[in-house]
Amino acid sequence: MRVGVVTIFPDFVKVIKDYGVIAQAVENGLIDIEIFNLRDFTTDKHKVVDDYPYGGGPGMVMKPEPFFRFFEFYNQKYGKPYVLLTTPQGKRLTNSFAQELASKEHILIICGRYEGIDERVSHFVDEEVSIGDYVLTGGELPAMVVIDVVSRFVSGVVEEESVKNDSFYNDLLDHPHYTRPREIEGFKVPEVLVSGNHEEVELWRRKESLKKTILKRPDLFMKHAFDDLDKKALISLFKELMSNAQ
Repeated sequence: MRVGVVTIFPDFVKVIKDYGVIAQAVENGLIDIEIFNLRDFTTDKHKVVDDYPYGGGPGMVMKPEPFFRFFEFYNQKYGKPYVLLTTPQGKRLTNSFAQELASKEHILIICGRYEGIDERVSHFVDEEVSIGDYVLTGGELPAMVVIDVVSRFVSGVVEEESVKNDSFYNDLLDHPHYTRPREIEGFKVPEVLVSGNHEEVELWRRKESLKKTILKRPDLFMKHAFDDLDKKALISLFKELMSNAQ
């Protein structure tokens, strides 16, 4: 998968390639991430990328010319990408949206700044994306979040089984996790996890996942499509609650 990012702060974004599973994916050739400095596509000696808004008002607006020059260069060199613009007005980034983006062979992310980007740049944009209902100082952090989330669905970056057990993969939150030691200051690992009974472990994990989703994200629970394991887990959970109530 090829990922491009255009920004006025390339060093800010470059760190996404230096750590964790994404660094390994880049090293293994699973993801190609290239960061471009928008200022390289200006023509004045001060490399200005912003100007005052038509009609007046506070703040500055990112100029269209550098973007037009950038896309002329980029499309000729790499071909037409699927272009994302990070903006609070965009489609909310979700697990399912990330899976859709991971199916693209080539995406490019535009990082906005200031009051926004000249509207004429939207000519190049295929989809706007938001990571939440709040405003950041720029689009670099959202771009890095998009790359991180989408990369998990690129084949080979993360083990498939690990992805399937993540929160939100099937509209459920993840179950609790434990590691050694078995006990610390009176807090013990649940006995079922050290029982060696894989069916019971799987049932316990699904039960805890359902319980957590009901309590913390009932909206997800209402969307979930229940399979046989879910039904067994809910029966077990109901019996547990009835036993505790007696």
